[in-house]
Amino acid sequence: MKRILMALTGLSAFAFGINAEDGVIVQTDAYRWQGDTIYQNEFKAWAEGPYKLKSTYKGRPGYFMPIGQEWTRKNDLGSYPVLTTPNMLHQAIYNMALDEMVNAVEPDTTLRTGKEWAGVWTRDVSYSIILSMAALQPEASMISLMKKVNPSGQIIQDTGSGGAWPISTDRMVWVLAAWEVYKVTGDRSWLEKVYPIALRSMEKDEKTIWSDAGLVKGETSFIDWREQSYPKWMQTADISQSEAMGTNVMYAAALNAVSEMASTLGHKKVAEEYASKSAELSAAIDRTFYMPDKRYYGMYTYGRDSKILNPRAETLGEALAILYDIAPEGRQKEISQNAPQTPFGAPVFYPQISDMPNYHNNALWPWVAAYWTLAQAKAGNEDGVLEGIGSIFRPAALFTTNKENLNLDNGDIFTELNSSNMLWCLAGNIALTQQVLFGIHFEKDGLRIAPFVPEVLGAERTLDNFPYRGARLDITVKGYGDKVKSLTLNGKSLDAAKTIPAKSLAKGGKIVVEMANEPISTMKLNRVANIKAPLTPIAWIEESGNEAMLRWNPIEYIGEYIVLRDGREVARTHQTQYSLKEPGEWQVIGVSGEGTQSFASEPRSNRARIVTEFEEEKTGVSSPEISYQPASKVEGYYGPGFVETDRTSPSREVTVDVPEGGSYSVTVRYANGNGPVNTENKAAIRSLIVDGQKAGTVVMPQRGVANWNDWGLSNSVAVELTPGKHTLTISYLPEDENMNISTNHALLDRIILEKK
Repeated sequence: MKRILMALTGLSAFAFGINAEDGVIVQTDAYRWQGDTIYQNEFKAWAEGPYKLKSTYKGRPGYFMPIGQEWTRKNDLGSYPVLTTPNMLHQAIYNMALDEMVNAVEPDTTLRTGKEWAGVWTRDVSYSIILSMAALQPEASMISLMKKVNPSGQIIQDTGSGGAWPISTDRMVWVLAAWEVYKVTGDRSWLEKVYPIALRSMEKDEKTIWSDAGLVKGETSFIDWREQSYPKWMQTADISQSEAMGTNVMYAAALNAVSEMASTLGHKKVAEEYASKSAELSAAIDRTFYMPDKRYYGMYTYGRDSKILNPRAETLGEALAILYDIAPEGRQKEISQNAPQTPFGAPVFYPQISDMPNYHNNALWPWVAAYWTLAQAKAGNEDGVLEGIGSIFRPAALFTTNKENLNLDNGDIFTELNSSNMLWCLAGNIALTQQVLFGIHFEKDGLRIAPFVPEVLGAERTLDNFPYRGARLDITVKGYGDKVKSLTLNGKSLDAAKTIPAKSLAKGGKIVVEMANEPISTMKLNRVANIKAPLTPIAWIEESGNEAMLRWNPIEYIGEYIVLRDGREVARTHQTQYSLKEPGEWQVIGVSGEGTQSFASEPRSNRARIVTEFEEEKTGVSSPEISYQPASKVEGYYGPGFVETDRTSPSREVTVDVPEGGSYSVTVRYANGNGPVNTENKAAIRSLIVDGQKAGTVVMPQRGVANWNDWGLSNSVAVELTPGKHTLTISYLPEDENMNISTNHALLDRIILEKK
C-alpha cells in the first residue's frame, strides 16, 4: 500500500510529502530527501556508491571550518557490520559513520570525542556508548569509561559551568553506559567492577545535590555553556540549585540501572531500594515538569529562593523520558506528538533565545536528534521517525561528515564551535539503522528484535556480521510497519514478542524478520517555525520612604508583563512598574503577542536582611591550594577583610542575633578565582552548620581565572531559626570533596540572612 502524505502550507507547516513513485522519502520546508540524493536550496548531496558521498554545499564565507565535498572510505571496515539496502544514500551514510568511528578509536583504545575535541569526556562517551559504541566498540567503551573514574573510585564530572560538580551533575549517564556494555557483552566481571563505582557516586550525590522537592539539582545535561540556555542574570551558583528535567530523567534511569545491576549480582535489598528511588524520582519529575497546556515537559526550574518552571521544551530530556519509561505510559505519545519540530529537525530546546548566538541555542545536534528519533519509534510516531532520520542524514550527506551541531535557522555549520567526525553524532547515525530499521535492542539476558520501518522505507535490508557477545549475526528485515509477522533464527520460528535468549545466539546465525506490511497508526507532529522568545526584562526596586516600586525596562513588541512574588503570579500588566505592598522576592516575565514568554527577570528582594562578618578577617591570600596567584591586593570586600577557606583550614563561623523567628535564606559572599566560568573542576563546596546541625551545602563556583576581586553570592540555604543568637559555621566535610580533589578553595567575605 502506497502512503502519500499531503503537502502542508504555512509558516509553521511542512511541505512534507512521501511518494514511492517519485522517490521522495522526506520533504520539509528546508530540504528534500529523494532517492539517493539530498536537496537543499541550490545544493545537493548524493551517493556514488556504498563508500562514496559527494556534495555541492558551500558554507558561509570566512567561517573557520572548511566544508568537505566528498567522502570516500579510508579504513578497513571488514570487522564491522555490512549493510545492504536498496537506498544507496542510506548505505553510504551508514558506512561513513563506521569509517569515522574507526578514526575515533585512539591508539590507547579510548574513544576520541571529535576531530576538534581530544580525549574522553564522561557525558560524550557515555551517550555514544548507549547509542551504538557498546555494540561496535565494547573494549574501547570499557576502557573509556574506566578513564572517567577518579582516585576516590567515583565517576568524574569532567566539565560543566563554574567548576564541574555540583553545578553540573549529569555524570550518572556513565552508569547507563556501563549497564549498556554489560547488556551487550554479558561480562559479569565488568558488572562487578562498575557496580560499586555507581553506588559510591550515588551515595556521594545523596548528601549534596538532592533538593527538598525530591529532585536532582544542577545544570541541564550536556548544555553546559550557561549563557546559551539560562538567563544572563543567572550565576553558576544559581544554576547549581536549578532542577533540570533532562538531568533528572537521566538520573532516574541511572537509579533503575543500578537496581538492575544489583538484581543481576544477587543484591535483592539494594535492587529494591534503588528501584523505589527511581520510581519516586520519576513521580517527582512528572509532578514538577509536566505542562498540561503544552503536553510535554518543561526544561528546568530556576530562580533563587522561589523556583519557577522554564516552559521551554528540551529534546534530549523529552526523548530519554520516553526511552527509559520515566514518563508515564500515557504521557509518552503526548510528548511525541506535541514537542516542537522545526523544518531542520528537533531543536536542542525551543523556543530560542533571541540575543544569543548559535551553539546550544538555536541549534540541532544530530546525536540529540538520534535519541529523539529512537523515542519517536518507541512511541510509534511514523512521521516523527522519518523526519528524525532526515534531520540526521541531511547534514551527514551535505557536509560529508558527522558534524557536532547545526544552525537551526538555515541548517549550516556556522555556530560558535563545531567539529567533524563527532563521536556521539556518528554513534547516533549508526543507531538509526541498528535500533530503528533493524530493531536491535539489548536486554540483560538476550536480544529483542523489534523493527520500526516507515512504509516509504519498506524494503528488504540485511545487516551482516553484527557482533553480539562474541558471536556474529546476519539479520534480514523484510517489509514495513511496526508489527512483526514472523521471526526465525537459523530457520526456526521464534515468538517475535519475546527476547531471544543470549545462549541461543552463542554460535551466531541468521535472523530473518518478516514485517506485517500494515500501516502504522497515524500520529501527529507539532511542526513549528523556529521562533525566538522575547528579551528578558531587567527589573529593580526603588524605595522612597515607606513606599516601594518594582520597575523594569520596556521590551519591544511585548504583549503584556507577568509580575511574580515568591515564584507566584500576582499581576498582569501593560505598565513597566508595580507597587509593592508587601515583602518578597519579585520577578517580571515578558509575554509576546503570540504568547511566548521571556525568561523571568533577576529576583529582586525587599525582605528584611541580617548581614554578619567573619572574625579574624585579613586582606591577603596564603593558602597552598590556590591555583592562581591573585593581584597583590584583593579588593571589593566589605569590612576589614575576608577569611580564606581550603580543605585543611579550620571551620569559619559567625554568630547572628535573630530578632524574629521563622524561615531564613542564608547566602555567602565569596570569591573563587581558581578557574574560568565555563570549564575546569575547582568549584568550592562547604557544609553550612547551624547550631551544630548540618543545614545544607554551600556551593561557590569559579568566577574566572585569578578573578579574586570578582565577588558573588553562593546559593541560598533555607533554615528555620528561633529568636535569639545562633552560630553559623562554614565547614569542609568529606562529602564536600569536589572533582579536582586537590583544590577546593575560596575567599569568604560575609554571610547574609534574609527573612522569608
